[in-house]
Amino acid sequence: MPEEKRFAKATWQIMEQLLEVDNLEDALSGSLETIVKTLNSEAGAIWFLDSKTDRLSPLFHIGPVDISNITVENGLGIEGIVTKTGKSMIIADAVNDPRFDTSVFDDNGLTTKTMICVPLNNLHEVIGCVQIINKNDHTLYDEEELQLCERMASLAAITIEEKGLLTDFGEQKEVLAVLKDVIKEFPSGGGVSRVLKGINLEIYKNEFVVVLGESGCGKSTMMNIIGGMDFLTEGTLLIEGKDFSHPTDKELTAFRRKYVGFIFQSYNLMPNLTALENVQFIAELVDGAMPSEEALAKVGLKAQANNYPGQMSGGQQQRVSIARAIVKNPKLILADEPTAALDYTTSIEVLKVIEEIVRQNGTTVMMVTHNPEIAKMADRVVKVRNGKIASIKKNMHPLHAEELVW
Repeated sequence: MPEEKRFAKATWQIMEQLLEVDNLEDALSGSLETIVKTLNSEAGAIWFLDSKTDRLSPLFHIGPVDISNITVENGLGIEGIVTKTGKSMIIADAVNDPRFDTSVFDDNGLTTKTMICVPLNNLHEVIGCVQIINKNDHTLYDEEELQLCERMASLAAITIEEKGLLTDFGEQKEVLAVLKDVIKEFPSGGGVSRVLKGINLEIYKNEFVVVLGESGCGKSTMMNIIGGMDFLTEGTLLIEGKDFSHPTDKELTAFRRKYVGFIFQSYNLMPNLTALENVQFIAELVDGAMPSEEALAKVGLKAQANNYPGQMSGGQQQRVSIARAIVKNPKLILADEPTAALDYTTSIEVLKVIEEIVRQNGTTVMMVTHNPEIAKMADRVVKVRNGKIASIKKNMHPLHAEELVW
């Protein structure tokens, strides 16, 4: 497709997303995806200025590195300079450009070679910027591509002013787990199959993070590595700052037993034990567990404590598995498609319980799912594509479980 038609199509797509907006955050992240795809670029971000702190934070970013917890002082770095001055920039050669002194992407593992950065200007003030990094074909950005970004930023800023977007990012979150350049390979025929191709991701304390992606993209493998159920081939896994890339058997057993709770699609309950006994079995493995009766009460199953799995519905069995996960008082709960086998009504019941775990207990929950509607509950949404992090989006206004519809 000729450049003129390609840019016109991209502009039309962005206008449709922003001017016929139902969900402003989805419209903004979708517009960024359109720009990154149209310009065949490696990464991009939409930065917003917090007027209270005079610092910029990324609301959405696309690319192989995680910059969710980064803030930049207004006026510093390319992001800060563009926001402070309100003037667009093209960086053609980052290494030799005197205005460029690395970027947050460089600091997190992605080398910036070329860049476009344009201000989000709503005609009254600059409220942030849009940043696009590195063309995949290694060519330089030109003025036409800069103008496309400026059109997108202008439409975005106007829409934000009309619709309103609260961007209180709060304090930086404390990091719980970090994956750095994680590669996972499996034997395949006479060679190996690389499932994870350099994952970079931070998981924070007291957050609900949802991981989306097509079957086979590596999302469950990534979660299993974090939970100590699988092992990375290359790279680094840090848990609260401690290198956990290659744990000993003793470390691994203690970690899985005390630190992590698991919720599976298939419940994995022992059929010959009652609901209470299923929970007690796990509670007895750790010191400092909450009373098993309390764990069942938290998931609304106090009255079913003496029922066997075969006497309970699928939703009730899944809630027992959640009670089993929380009874250890874990810092992290990993949930792999916990609603996939449930109908809508039962799914909402289960999601309400998970929501309470995060919001009331302060437990970190990482959930893998195929259902994008569930992502609307999350603090952050991580998309995995072909073994890499494709994008990360912060939800400024996570929905409650009962607000979801599918």
